[in-house]
Amino acid sequence: MIDPDLIEQLIKVLDESDIDSLEIERGGTRIRLGKTPLQPLAAPTAAISQQVQEAPLEAPTPVSEVPGSSENESSGLIEITSPMVGTFYSGPTPGAPPFTEVGAKVSPGDELCIIEAMKLMNELEAEVAGTVVEICAENAQPVEFGQVLFIVDPA
Repeated sequence: MIDPDLIEQLIKVLDESDIDSLEIERGGTRIRLGKTPLQPLAAPTAAISQQVQEAPLEAPTPVSEVPGSSENESSGLIEITSPMVGTFYSGPTPGAPPFTEVGAKVSPGDELCIIEAMKLMNELEAEVAGTVVEICAENAQPVEFGQVLFIVDPA
């Protein structure tokens, strides 16, 4: 927990400085302070927002249940979609090998990728066992909520 007095001091420093935003993390709590105008041409003020580090992950959707997926309708393949808007990373760091590849066997709990959203790294884990048939996103490229990232054959 971050001390409220510290927050007040940070707001004062932010208001009196030329910097636009400040982020601090202590004891697992992350606070971001940023100047935002109340109205056009109004004096800057500091706004406080606490970011939630966990995002709910959606269960994979069978391809046969996805509208417009007729080419795989009877195949029984499973689409794993993005649970949020962000940037898709296939590996833990730039230049590192990807978490998974086409043809790799995955089990529930295996890490598939990282999606960066608001400077938070969110690990996407497999919720089904099977073989990765296709990786539908490019490394370091933006992804949308619900966008298909992986197609897995549960057989």
